[in-house]
Amino acid sequence: MDETGPAPAQPLPYEGVWRFTAPAVDASVPQARHAVRDLLRRQRVPVSEEVAHGLLVIVSELVTNAVRHAAVLSPVLAVEVAVGPVWVRVSVEDDHPYRPTALEADHGRTGGRGLLLVREISVEAGGACDVAHTASGGKVIWAALPLSPH
Repeated sequence: MDETGPAPAQPLPYEGVWRFTAPAVDASVPQARHAVRDLLRRQRVPVSEEVAHGLLVIVSELVTNAVRHAAVLSPVLAVEVAVGPVWVRVSVEDDHPYRPTALEADHGRTGGRGLLLVREISVEAGGACDVAHTASGGKVIWAALPLSPH
């Protein structure tokens, strides 16, 4: 009788975690979006077109927020992409301690709806998003989406 239990399943070829840093400047927004798009293609992640589009909007919104609101205290931001067998998670981390709570729309304002958009895209796809503090005192904002919408 084998006491070791079942062998662990091998990860799928597209599974993994990738992390890169970028300066907290406007040019990093399209660069981050293109880097994530290229990563999904290079790894042949079987993500639906709809989810991929939503994911790239989320990356743009999160990096834009880090550039606009955290650059003073965080000149560098980190983008992480984690791909599992049936989901993809993107996160943007910065060293600014402020934890945004703007998840409800203020219809009287013309801006400030980025996190609301991130939440709506996440929920619509059957995913989730949240903000968490980091050990270094900053924050990470993440969104996880299924590879195929439900």
